Amino acid sequence: MCGIVGYIGNNQAAPFLLDGMSKLEYRGYDSAGIAVYEKNHIRIDKCVGRLEALRQKIAGNLPEGTVGIGHTRWATHGRPSDVNAHPHADSSGQFVVVHNGIIENYMALKEDLISKGHKFISETDTEVVAHLMAEYFTGNFEDTVKKVLKMIEGSYSLVFMCAKEPDKLICTKKSNPLVIGLGNGENFIASDIPAIISKTRKTFIMSDGEIATVTKDGVWVQDIDGTPISKKVFEVNWNAEAAEKGGFEHFMLKEIYEQPKAVRETMRGRLAKTGDAIEFSELNWTAEEFKDINKIFIVACGTAYHAGVVGKYYLEKMARIPVEVDIASEFRYREPIIDGSCLAIFVSQSGETSDTLEAMKESKRLGARTLAVTNVVGSSISREADQVVYTYAGPEIAVASTKAYTTQLLVMLLLSIYVAQLRGTITQERVAELVANIKEIPEKINRTLENVEQIKVFAKRYGSCEDAFFLGRSLDYAVALEGALKLKEISYIHAEAYAAGELKHGTLALITEGVPVIVLATQPHVYEKTISNLREVKAREAIVIGIAVEGDTEMAKHADHVIYIPHADGELAPLMAVLPLQLLAYYAALTRGCDVDKPRNLAKSVTVE
Repeated sequence: MCGIVGYIGNNQAAPFLLDGMSKLEYRGYDSAGIAVYEKNHIRIDKCVGRLEALRQKIAGNLPEGTVGIGHTRWATHGRPSDVNAHPHADSSGQFVVVHNGIIENYMALKEDLISKGHKFISETDTEVVAHLMAEYFTGNFEDTVKKVLKMIEGSYSLVFMCAKEPDKLICTKKSNPLVIGLGNGENFIASDIPAIISKTRKTFIMSDGEIATVTKDGVWVQDIDGTPISKKVFEVNWNAEAAEKGGFEHFMLKEIYEQPKAVRETMRGRLAKTGDAIEFSELNWTAEEFKDINKIFIVACGTAYHAGVVGKYYLEKMARIPVEVDIASEFRYREPIIDGSCLAIFVSQSGETSDTLEAMKESKRLGARTLAVTNVVGSSISREADQVVYTYAGPEIAVASTKAYTTQLLVMLLLSIYVAQLRGTITQERVAELVANIKEIPEKINRTLENVEQIKVFAKRYGSCEDAFFLGRSLDYAVALEGALKLKEISYIHAEAYAAGELKHGTLALITEGVPVIVLATQPHVYEKTISNLREVKAREAIVIGIAVEGDTEMAKHADHVIYIPHADGELAPLMAVLPLQLLAYYAALTRGCDVDKPRNLAKSVTVE
């Protein structure tokens, strides 16, 4: 997944493709490539690395042609390499495709194609689509695309080229963005508006299931059954900088609102179609393999560490196995008691976090089995680990992590259920209940993100404070840790999180009149005790902002303000409860005039100890 561009018209395609891809570089990527119809064949040029490497590779020998597609790749299947870079073609080179998203059933399709004589050269799921086009070509480009779409499962934005019908491009989407730009005697395709904004401001925003045939003279949109679809032209009125952010003021806010999609991508292919099991094809563990594991370590830094704290709760409760959570920078210096009976899980958004990587190497030296949880395919941690689970959050530009955290939480939840299944510590009925609730999470995140106006008010009212406290019990305490980190790292407000029961052991000395205290109370089994701690805070005249579940009438009796999240199973509440904390930090930073995306003294990927 990452950036898609396409061009068809009277002008040379390659210059536009390269320029359009450069406008999408902000999204992050690991390789780049273009395909242009040149002299009766489709020429493909691609390479690993930055777009500049591709420019240098074809300098003085640009492909000449007026139809082409391009792609900047963020790896999901296969490490970053020249051969895994997009575009991908079938063996004959007649069909070429670029793709954002994940083809869930690609392995079954690939095995079938291999049995029919197809030879694959990449590790990607995308190459399968090109080979399907070749295998099932009907003699008609559009009909073959429809036939192939009925065979694939997953999420995608796809753009197809066909050497047999070079006067058109065909594109479609499902759960991944795609836009078509309208010009005079030329038309454009892109995964995001910045790629085309310098050429046109007239666009079609594609919807799921729509198939567009694009020529230099027009665009025809239909559904998979051939029913024509009338599209409304959307006039883009953003400037180029705003376009990169999707119309949002900052990347952080854009990424907060990308969380429903990110969560869908994380769960895709991991919820059994029967609805009563969790599957990890990349692990494929057996109960026999896991029976000798008697302890789990979760090792990470910063936000990823906080996701690990939630993971400890999940694993111990569901899988009934002891879990230690360690800060990576401390782990290898404390001489941990770890051996072959231990599973060590290392969590890192970038996969390049130096402390986490070194902790992993130490664990391997001591004989532990290692598992990486990361967002970046081909990263150092993914290569070093025995096995890896990807979060599929997509590129995250802002330094303060948001969607990477929520996808890490979801991986921890899914992994905990998976291990519990192996160990027989969870009933099938409970798994089915959890799976049903997990399926509802993206929509509940959407609902939570709609409740923003009161958060803006709170941020403006209390943004000038220099101290804030976050309280919670059980999973709420784990989420409070992340809420405090978000507030301090982008607004520079001194913020601390405490287990609410610890108040009386020293923290109450810091609670004075007017100090903002954010109290999370989403866990039913400790709810009454949390309310009791809240009342202790109110007795010291602090300002309390409560985070509670819809239908909670008690919280409003004690807190000054309440932010409600949709009702969810207690284990799933953290996925919603963290959202108002992210938004509160964001708007507090705006109130204080801080650089939200690039907070002082911090870097996105911490590659030094």
